[in-house]
Amino acid sequence: MSHAYFWITHILLGLAVFGLITSTVFAGMVVAGARHHRRSATLASDATPALSLLKPLHGAEPGLEANLATFYEQDYPEFEVLFCARSEEDAGIAIARRVAARYPHISTRFFYSGEPKYINAKVHSLEVMGAAARYSILVISDSDVRVTPDYLQAVAAPFADAKVGAMTCLYRGVAAEGGIWARLEAVGMSVEMTAGVLVANMLEGMQFVLGPTMAARAECVAAMGGFGALGDYCSDDYLLGNWIYKQGRTVALSQHAIDHVVINESFVHSLKHQVRWMTSTRFSRPKGHFGTALTFSLPFGLLGLAAGIAVGWPWLGVGLLAFSVVTRWMIAWAAGWEVVGDRSLFGLLVLYPLRDLMGFGFWAASYASSRILWRGKLYDLQAEGRMRAV
Repeated sequence: MSHAYFWITHILLGLAVFGLITSTVFAGMVVAGARHHRRSATLASDATPALSLLKPLHGAEPGLEANLATFYEQDYPEFEVLFCARSEEDAGIAIARRVAARYPHISTRFFYSGEPKYINAKVHSLEVMGAAARYSILVISDSDVRVTPDYLQAVAAPFADAKVGAMTCLYRGVAAEGGIWARLEAVGMSVEMTAGVLVANMLEGMQFVLGPTMAARAECVAAMGGFGALGDYCSDDYLLGNWIYKQGRTVALSQHAIDHVVINESFVHSLKHQVRWMTSTRFSRPKGHFGTALTFSLPFGLLGLAAGIAVGWPWLGVGLLAFSVVTRWMIAWAAGWEVVGDRSLFGLLVLYPLRDLMGFGFWAASYASSRILWRGKLYDLQAEGRMRAV
């Protein structure tokens, strides 16, 4: 064994051990964050303020009719539903009209934004609906979300506190149509996304909201300049909550978890989607995103296996890899099983360790370019995720 080979292999082994230490510390923080989340439950409230539910639509995605129906089956006294698409011919609007017709007792209105005036077309739809909303609490949710009948009650509860300006819900990924790539993305939502939110909430409190459910007081939206202020940004969900937080308001994280439906995507489409999300996160939270590298475990476990074999300690390498898997199971249990109620054992025990390895790859890829493909057009990302057309 040459002198250089000796030092290189031992340095790689040391790097693997260092990465496993940091990722294990993170796993412990996730467990602590889960306990903190359960102990900081929003106080139960009988208050049922009237709510305006804003639903931007774009096309007819799989399961849309069933998803929308769950928002009408709410055990809640007074709310309205507003839909907005670019045109009356939008296939999603046709489905929404069909669903609304089954619930004539619930006030429903339809709007059309025309050609979007912002890069982020969703923001234009929100601006149109927000201007027409009758009530002072605006509830925004994506079209690929399914909820239970107690959803709106959970959304409304934090607003009993006058200091709360916005709230959000955690979510579990559901691969409704199956497929390995959809299931891998879904378990990433249930575990990886949830874990990051739990730790952030424990360390600094919520300073952002999550796209599948964003609820805010209309006065707070107006104070930040209206929804239009988000028009050129990719991470509209993060900034909506962050700007409301900077107003001195509290952003609440609900105990309630919802279903985020992942459609059966191709390998390439799934990868592009997740790299784009990671790249957006790099610009929204640059410091936190950089440190994310030390939260992954499988890459360091595999590095430890290779380095252990190279230095002649194969059983050490096997032990390091096994240890890395165990730390992922800790996170899967705390975040996925306990907090968001994901009961997919195959996803949590088998797919999540693989997703952890993929997540490191997406993280690395997020530094390869500042450009993203958004609805068929190429954009450069700038500070806070502002998009500039290339």
